[in-house]
Amino acid sequence: MDIVRYGIVGTGYFGAELGRILSRQPGSAVSRIYDPVGADRIAAELGCTAADDIAGVTDADDVDAVIVASPNHAHREPVERAARAGKPVFCEKPIALSYEDCRAMLEATSRAGVLFMAGHVMNFMHGVRAAKRLIAEGAIGELLYCHTARNGWEERQGSVSWKKRRELSGGHLYHHIHELDLVQFLLGPARTATMVGGNVAHRGAGFGDEDDLLLITLEFAGGRYAMLEYGSAFRWPEHYVLIQGTAGAIRIDLQDVGVELRTPERSERMLLHATREEDEDRKRFYGLGDRAMDGAIMYGDPSKRPPLWLRGIMEAELRYFDDLVRGATPDAEFAPLTDGSAATAAIATADALTLSLREGRKVAVAEITA
Repeated sequence: MDIVRYGIVGTGYFGAELGRILSRQPGSAVSRIYDPVGADRIAAELGCTAADDIAGVTDADDVDAVIVASPNHAHREPVERAARAGKPVFCEKPIALSYEDCRAMLEATSRAGVLFMAGHVMNFMHGVRAAKRLIAEGAIGELLYCHTARNGWEERQGSVSWKKRRELSGGHLYHHIHELDLVQFLLGPARTATMVGGNVAHRGAGFGDEDDLLLITLEFAGGRYAMLEYGSAFRWPEHYVLIQGTAGAIRIDLQDVGVELRTPERSERMLLHATREEDEDRKRFYGLGDRAMDGAIMYGDPSKRPPLWLRGIMEAELRYFDDLVRGATPDAEFAPLTDGSAATAAIATADALTLSLREGRKVAVAEITA
């Protein structure tokens, strides 16, 4: 396949940038896009056709593979349509907002025998891949515990993005599924899930209806555990993944930016991103505090471009997807990302956590997947 022609469903903040990356990637082209808002502007920028509906992308003869980057609640239909058309599909995270929808998408792509890759971009960070290699080599011994935090503070907004509406985004837990996905990549699927929290500081006009403080405990096979924090009600912002083992620990710091290995015999610090320039760019971004969330990443303003560090990992995952479309064999590290299974497992756990919060009890993930 000399040229892979891509169709994109959803050309907001993320989808538009995915289109720009594909249009610059050697051997790739964007032929069609669909978005109910602003598609003509992006089509003119990319030099492609703006379709009238989803089928105008998924069923088009000049589309070889489909990128789904619509809002979180609207992924199932384009994925199923792409599968019926026999086309490989890349779907942004979270792939759905319920285990039921995930399972339907998995069944559709499996039945059609098409590639189904989830856009869990955190897995393509240089430092995350390095941490996985160190763990596989036994550098920190047997894994015992993971602790993640992804939190900060949000001010009242002039208009409320779909990302702040629970029915459209799933709220912090689903929209920021990256850390939960990574923990399960390391420890396997969670067995039981407990979540407490609520909307404690962001109510009324200028705010959405998502919970702004979520505290999570997960239990895994073999007596291993994880704790995760999400939300926008934290005046002291933190963003990290701390991985504890019997022989050492690894901290993936997404705010102070870097990856650090510590054992009794060894101390080593690595880049988080592929280049020092990208790490420095991320440091500047987080150094802006609340001003970093000015309508770009958090609120999805499509008129803004993603920062350098984010573009770098987006480019890496799209190069990987493009190679798979051309027939490459998935790396063992990424295999669960390329059949939808890891993304579905993350949503199953998220659904169990949602049930835990609603009913005030510990929930077995098997209650969701049975």
